[in-house]
Amino acid sequence: MQFDLSAVETATMVFVGTLVFALVIALFMMTAAFAALVLTGAGRLAWAISATLLLGLVRGLNHLWDRLVHHASTVELPGELAGDFTADFMGQAAPSTGTYPRVVLRDS
Repeated sequence: MQFDLSAVETATMVFVGTLVFALVIALFMMTAAFAALVLTGAGRLAWAISATLLLGLVRGLNHLWDRLVHHASTVELPGELAGDFTADFMGQAAPSTGTYPRVVLRDS
C-alpha cells in the first residue's frame, strides 16, 4: 500500500510542518546553548589557569626576593670595604647647622 500525500489535508500538513520546523529550531538552540556553555567553561578554565600561574609567579618572586634580602642582611663585608661603604652613606653634619646631612641641605 502506497502513501498518498495528496490525501492529507492542508491543515494537517501545515501542523506537521510547523512541528518539524519547531523541532529544527529547538535543536539549533540547544546546540547553540551547549556550545556557549562549552566556550564559557573553556574560557573560565583558561582564566583560572592563567590567574593561578600568575599568582604563583608573583608569590615565587616575592619568596625569592625575601630570601635575597635575608641573605644580604647576613653577609658581612670585609673591614676595609665596609668602612668605605658606611662612610659614603652616613650623614655628615653641615657646617651651618651641625644637625642636617649635607644631602638634605644640597637639595633644599
